[in-house]
Amino acid sequence: MPATAPLARANASSGVVIRPATLADLDAIETIENRVFETDRLSRRSLRRFITTDRDALLVVDRGGELVGYALVAFRRGTALARLYSIAILPEAGRGGLGRQLLAAVEAEAQERGCLLLRLEVRADNHAAIRLYERCGYHRFGVYEDYYEDHQDALRYEKPLVKHAEPPRGGPPFWEQTTDFTCGPSCLLMAMAWADPTFAPSRAAEIRLWRESTTVFMTSGLGGCEPYGLAVTLARHGVIPEVRLSEPGPFFLDSVRSPEKREVMRITQEEFRRDAEEMAIPVIIEPLGEAELHRVLDAGAVVIVLVSGYRMFRKKAPHWLLAHAHDGRHVFVHDPWVEPSDFETPMMASNLPIPADEFHRMARYGSSDLRAAIIVRRPGG
Repeated sequence: MPATAPLARANASSGVVIRPATLADLDAIETIENRVFETDRLSRRSLRRFITTDRDALLVVDRGGELVGYALVAFRRGTALARLYSIAILPEAGRGGLGRQLLAAVEAEAQERGCLLLRLEVRADNHAAIRLYERCGYHRFGVYEDYYEDHQDALRYEKPLVKHAEPPRGGPPFWEQTTDFTCGPSCLLMAMAWADPTFAPSRAAEIRLWRESTTVFMTSGLGGCEPYGLAVTLARHGVIPEVRLSEPGPFFLDSVRSPEKREVMRITQEEFRRDAEEMAIPVIIEPLGEAELHRVLDAGAVVIVLVSGYRMFRKKAPHWLLAHAHDGRHVFVHDPWVEPSDFETPMMASNLPIPADEFHRMARYGSSDLRAAIIVRRPGG
């Protein structure tokens, strides 16, 4: 979704203005960062990047020309989720409700960008901040143990920003991919753990599933997976999927320059396709439309969906997500990719709401607009 510059928000009675940060504020913001936080500080370089990016928002509290606080809110491209990464107010600024004003400005900024939910982490021993969040309507939904540099736990909070927002609970367990090339196997792990609660995902299982299902060479380094390989691997582990495609394949050959590598990919994919036929895996050459996706999710299935990585993180590569719920306006997904350069945590990638129209724009790849989905149902479902 497009970034929009927030309007300055003023409190006439207190002389407080909350506005977007500029590079002229960098020294003051760095001072606030170093005075308020003893550990887990953002570097000057990171603060500068957040000021200059148009994707995220760094808001400052300007009181009479002096900066006394800031808040950093991060957004994911194409999604309806915001994360309050950091909020800080100088101790001598007093208790004049600045925290509540700044939090309200963050929420307004997220709403202006069309966000459905705002999430945050807070130290388990920061009782004042916890009280503020809970009084402002935030609900605790999880914990990260040993999260901060000093080993303190982080409590996870969430607030719906619109009345109809009811984020789903009890979906598949989340698994963060541990390599650049295992998004598909990571989705398999999540689907398998959802179908069989006794199955325990692990990094060893992630790599093993990648070995079993990979066919795709990348420009450099190791490769990823295509639909038939993922489906056959699921079937070999006791889950019979249904494959929906806009074309029969082979896939992704035009992205590889080497004729030898293309031939290896073609042969491997043909073998996977024969395996799918022998295993009686349903393969339907008709893409999964928006209405049918909603019906499938309502019926209790989950769906592994191919998307364009460019629309999410500006990388021209195929990428797999696990869709597990919808609310009519958004599709909720687990994205196994957690971006380290943006200080993301799994909170920004799990149970992630994507506007339905944007989801169906991103659920295609390449010049042929390839659409691919693998429907996974529980045994007997």
